[in-house]
Amino acid sequence: MPTPLPLVFLAATVDAQQLPPSQAEVVFLGRSNVGKSSLLNALANQKDLARVSNTPGRTQVLACFGFEGSKATLVDCPGYGFAKAPKALRDGWLPMIEDYLQQREALRMVLLLVDGEIGPTKSDLDMLAWLRENGLPTTVVATKLDRVRPSHRHARRQEVATKCELPASDVLWVSCTDQQGIDALRGLVRELLL
Repeated sequence: MPTPLPLVFLAATVDAQQLPPSQAEVVFLGRSNVGKSSLLNALANQKDLARVSNTPGRTQVLACFGFEGSKATLVDCPGYGFAKAPKALRDGWLPMIEDYLQQREALRMVLLLVDGEIGPTKSDLDMLAWLRENGLPTTVVATKLDRVRPSHRHARRQEVATKCELPASDVLWVSCTDQQGIDALRGLVRELLL
């Protein structure tokens, strides 16, 4: 069973050029309030590594985390879609994210988080299409599995996969609340970076 990822906070910036150098990087991308920061905390088994809030749009910068004893990094991006932040600030997030994704040579994988309870939204599917058009390696991660009733899980897994145009086995399902799927995602991140 994979142990928690040994993550430490390195930097926060709105300019991808100011991120620390990396030999291999994984990025967390998704709508505001999909659970990116909670998932980072769960992977590291730390409560306060990444700032978590019930307010959509709390992450407003590219937050970079490193692995002790390694040049590999994880990046938490601001969420797209609805956020409780000034419009001028929100309007800058998508160009910042796209600039980062297109420039970061060390990028190994985009983990596109979608809300497993409600399924992928139009903005999720638009982002997935953009990632594919730009040839960026992407894994869809469905969060909040604990909020999907067990009797509905099979159907929801099929629905999410179909909307994302993927086989159901290619979508990773996780829950930060009860740790379902966390070890599998830790294993994937280790395989990609360490």
